[in-house]
Amino acid sequence: MEDDLLEKLADKSMSREELAEKVKEDYGLLPKIIEGVSSPKASIRYSCAKILNDLSEEKPEKLYPHMDFFIKLLDSEYRILTWNAMAIIANLTRVDIKKKYDSIFNKYYSFINDEYMVTVANIVGNSGKIARAKPYLADKIATELLKVENISTTPHITEECKRVIAQHAIKSLNMFFDQVENKDKVISFVKRQLNNTRKGVRTEAEKFLNKWY
Repeated sequence: MEDDLLEKLADKSMSREELAEKVKEDYGLLPKIIEGVSSPKASIRYSCAKILNDLSEEKPEKLYPHMDFFIKLLDSEYRILTWNAMAIIANLTRVDIKKKYDSIFNKYYSFINDEYMVTVANIVGNSGKIARAKPYLADKIATELLKVENISTTPHITEECKRVIAQHAIKSLNMFFDQVENKDKVISFVKRQLNNTRKGVRTEAEKFLNKWY
């Protein structure tokens, strides 16, 4: 029966949304969806990852027993799975009573130096919710986000990409600035972005400073 569900997903006789509803009705299906993430079939692999991503936002407590799996998924050979793992882990910090995230903090933020723009943007974009869930890490997270100013360009990260990442950083910082103790370094960073050539960054910086400064 459970194997049939994944096959139906593969042959499109069941949509991802329909399978997600079945899981919500019976969370005993979760291990099968997690197993699907390792499927050789891309359609199964990515659909299952998306289902888990959505569920982690709605019902993090249901996925938390499997957090070690998602931590391992950070090392996936498939970048899309790594991106999903980043988001799922961030969602699970809300229920992380064993502080599993804390033990991988350095690994998580090592991706700020990744060569792919989407990878860096995922880390930066998920940082706000992590800081809200774990306010005692707010200063450490802010310090990591400020590093985006100095990331290197790569074939997959242009100067314009860096500007987009800076915009994401300001948005995330805006979510937890009230929890940051060393506010001056953040304010200085945001002020510098008022001269950014990308309008969206300047707008985000102005919004931040109007709110906090």
